[in-house]
Amino acid sequence: MSRRSVLLAALAAGVPGCTATDAPAVDELVLATGPDGAVFQEIGRALATALADQLPATRVVARPSNASVENVRLLRQAEVHLGLSSLDPLDGALLSAEDPGGISAVGRLYDSFLQVAVPASSPVRTLADLAGRVVSFGPVESGSEFTASRLLDLLGIRVDARNMGHDEAARRLAAGGIDALLALTGIPTPAITHAQAGVPIRLLDLPDEAVRLAEAYPGPYVPATIPATTYGDLGPVHTFAVPNLLLARTSLDDDLVEVVTRTVFTESERIAAGHPEASRINVRTGIATGQVPLHHGAARWFRANKR
Repeated sequence: MSRRSVLLAALAAGVPGCTATDAPAVDELVLATGPDGAVFQEIGRALATALADQLPATRVVARPSNASVENVRLLRQAEVHLGLSSLDPLDGALLSAEDPGGISAVGRLYDSFLQVAVPASSPVRTLADLAGRVVSFGPVESGSEFTASRLLDLLGIRVDARNMGHDEAARRLAAGGIDALLALTGIPTPAITHAQAGVPIRLLDLPDEAVRLAEAYPGPYVPATIPATTYGDLGPVHTFAVPNLLLARTSLDDDLVEVVTRTVFTESERIAAGHPEASRINVRTGIATGQVPLHHGAARWFRANKR
């Protein structure tokens, strides 16, 4: 039996509503995820594993990255097929800079929360207190960097911004090498959990800042609360949330994207294991992708699975 025949037979047998004419055979499927210490990387790895089970003749690769902005660039450059991104970098110039038809959405997954961690002994009590201090904005081309820059520019707060992965930032925060770690990611964030093991920390409360950002940029930002149970005794904390999307190149085969969509929304419990916020992945909110249109293959799956 040919490689294509093996794949199609497996999909026809194991995917409800899928027939041997639905699923194309592809050699490789690359998913851009995120950096060490971020939920994107962990969710991306779990999704890649689930997809590999559904596409046994396809090499599914979870590619580490600096997250949202880089993932969008990699998709536009056709270096990856799928990628995770928060919604806000897809607003405005980033989409219009090149052909906006090149990227579409598989679906909305879960929300990321802006988290600003400082040592518990720090005199920093508000975001404004960070002025002139050394702050990690996350990696270059990350969603954290994009959102942090947008927020602090809006508020007129100037800091000594450094670009580093969340794990590295957590180590430096614990060692006193930086004053604050800023991360836009799911909760609980592995890097912040690790930082707690090295030094007592606090998360800054951002109720007013959340409202100002939502008013200045309507759509992607929603005032939210990090539950008290997230990091032991660090919460509850007022901040804002941003939806995360799974994106695909629009040129990716509709039948293949339908299989990807089905996998995301029928195996969400497995994919989100260990991440309470990510457990909110569900069909009802999956179509809420903002200004990013659904891929035709994803739209087809959602139409067939209305709830």
